[in-house]
This record gives sequence, C-alpha cells and structure tokens, in this order.
Amino acid sequence: MKILFVLTSHDQLGNTGEKTGFWIEEFASPYYYLVDKGVEVTLASPAGGQPPIDPTSDKPENQTESTKRFKADKDLQEKLSKTHQLSEVSATDYDAVFYPGGHGPLWDLAESETSAKLIESFYNSNKPVSFVCHAPAALKHVKNKDGEPLVKGKKVTGFTNTEEALVKLTDVVPFLVEDMLKENGGIYSKAGDFEPYALEDGLLITGQNPASSEKVAEMLLAKLQK
Repeated sequence: MKILFVLTSHDQLGNTGEKTGFWIEEFASPYYYLVDKGVEVTLASPAGGQPPIDPTSDKPENQTESTKRFKADKDLQEKLSKTHQLSEVSATDYDAVFYPGGHGPLWDLAESETSAKLIESFYNSNKPVSFVCHAPAALKHVKNKDGEPLVKGKKVTGFTNTEEALVKLTDVVPFLVEDMLKENGGIYSKAGDFEPYALEDGLLITGQNPASSEKVAEMLLAKLQK
C-alpha cells in the first residue's frame, strides 16, 4: 500500500517576520502510524527538497511521542530533506494522499493549481484524500466533476476560528479554514478546542487540529483496507 504525503514549502508567517511551515506532530504521528502498519509513504512538496518546519511545533510544550521519535530518526530526517517536487508526482502511483497541516498550507497549497489538480485526480480515481488541521486549506479551489467545490454538501472539519484566535493569528492568516469550508458549501462541524475530532464523508477525510492527526491516519488506513 502506497500513500503520498504532501507538505508545504511556505515558511513566512504573513508579514510578521516570523517563520512557519508544517507542524511536526501532524506529519510524524500519521507517518509513523502508517509505516508501522507496513504502508509505504512518499513525501512531496511544491518546491521539493526540505519543507520548512514550523518552529512553534518544535517547542517543548508541543512535543509528543511521535515528535520525539522523529527527532531521533535520522533516516526520516534525511528522507524529509529530499521531498519530491509536487509537479513530478502522479495519483496513479499511490492509493491515497495525506496533507499534514501547519500554517504554511494557507499560503502555498491553498492556491496551488498543481495541488488542486492532484487532489481532483486522486478523488476522481476513487482514491481517498485526507487533510488535518490547516491542511484542508488545500481544498479551497478543488472542484468535483460538476465544477462545484469538492467540499460542497460534505461533512468536513478543520482548524476552527476559535483555535485560530487562541493562537493569536486570526489577523495574520490569509483566510480562516472554518470560514472557507463553510463558504464552499461544506457541512462543517467541530469538537472542543484542541480536542481530537475527525470526519469521513466518502473519500474525503478531515481532522480538526494536531490532536486529530493520528485519527485521520487511522480512518484513512481503515478505508483503504475495506
């Protein structure tokens, strides 16, 4: 079984002068959950090479067993430094796609035509597409076969407006994930702030926040094993 992980290449947190990128927990936890079950995971990003790590996700208070394992895993760090360029990967080579979050995707993956077409290719080939936290931002311009937003009429979740307010980035981000999903016709729901919550609607799987990342991976694998 082969799953493609798509990470952000964007490292600037708006005009703050601070750095962003992908959130370690949202990458490491699903990655280890899947590879420990024998899944082959390939990594890609818009620019290829080393995707930027959100420095906030590396702070002591955000460490988990998965992030500690990642820190000690030289092989994975080496693999991460050599992600494939997004334009060079094809849905035909994989069984599913997974997008880890972090604030980076709000800027690059959300507006990437290459990413949108890739998601559509997976979906139209009857292959699951999955996203956690800020990664549902990548669904912003993704369309179904009728030309409507892919999320329209589908149960979805993603980083909440209240969670964004709690991390004090509401006025920094280009858009709010919750608002965008609703505006695109998604049937949005959520759990409490920073509580694990994930939804599956057909081939679409979404998770609310970092705590939901392994849950998304579990649902994705279960779907593939049906």
